[in-house]
Amino acid sequence: MKDIAKRFAQNPLLSPTDLTPSTEGLEITCLLNPGAFKFQEKTWLIVRVAERPKQKEGIISFPILTETGDITIIEIEKNDPELIATDARVINYKGTDYLTTLSHLRLVCSDDGINFYEPEDYPKLVGEGILETFGIEDCRVAQIEGKYYLTFTSVSDNGVGVGLRTTENWKNFEKHGMIFPAHNKDCAIFEEKINGLYYALHRPSSVDIGGNYIWIASSPDSIHWGNHKCIAKTRKEQWDSKRIGAGATPIKTEKGWLEIYHGANDKHQYCLGALLLDFNAPSKVLARTEDPIMIPTASYELTGFFGNVVFTNGHILKDDNDTVTVYYGASDEFVCAADFSIKEILSLLKYN
Repeated sequence: MKDIAKRFAQNPLLSPTDLTPSTEGLEITCLLNPGAFKFQEKTWLIVRVAERPKQKEGIISFPILTETGDITIIEIEKNDPELIATDARVINYKGTDYLTTLSHLRLVCSDDGINFYEPEDYPKLVGEGILETFGIEDCRVAQIEGKYYLTFTSVSDNGVGVGLRTTENWKNFEKHGMIFPAHNKDCAIFEEKINGLYYALHRPSSVDIGGNYIWIASSPDSIHWGNHKCIAKTRKEQWDSKRIGAGATPIKTEKGWLEIYHGANDKHQYCLGALLLDFNAPSKVLARTEDPIMIPTASYELTGFFGNVVFTNGHILKDDNDTVTVYYGASDEFVCAADFSIKEILSLLKYN
């Protein structure tokens, strides 16, 4: 398998100790999977910040939000017979799933795309309401006609769905609620309308019939979505055999819409690959990479909160229209970056 990522020498660009916790009594456990965009001539990331209380011996403790937005801490003894805690990310207690951390979204910016800092007077985006009591995660950003569209994962004991907020200045946000109900995530909106419609990639999930596949939908207004089609599935005994999902917004190239996506195998190794979609009919997949274009190999990708992971939902296209800087989460703990050549990715595609 060929890894064509040119990792930044400065990686990791952000670690949990680089930001301050949002609330007294919590600590930042992980920084994950940032969305990326340009604003006011700077590179911006909207980073998922995962927090929890400092852990005590013999106790698992984690925060959740109440419906009114207050944080409450749940503590469970590790030897409780009704606790299932085999995954660092999710536990089950008395038949109910909980996340071990509570996530919100935090804005950071940079003059050079490498050194990021948290600007003043920009709000943190936090979960609100009954559908976001376990937090909001993994934001993707699309800019269409001067407006930014933020799609993110909304998590609660009701399930995992896709929320939408929009903004023009990153200080005031319009909330549109859940646009794809549970169980759904990995939603990336195209950055231009096609035949007068908005298009978005998304990932409904099934544990019984079907699987974790990439779908596409269209919308007249970016809020009400229909015409759903499954466009890409997992592949048995390959690097993307267990689940696949969209990365950031598709990139318009001379060959079609290029989508960098993540895939995982049955060993929970997450890699990146690519799809090519038709210009005018994006539900048609023209080509796909057989092998991944990025594999966890660096130490910060192999070891962390949940190791052996590279996962992206943000990128910036450079002025040469060939270099794309992919910002990615490594090991569910660090924010990193790597450059790719679009021409090189296109050369690795296998056409149908």
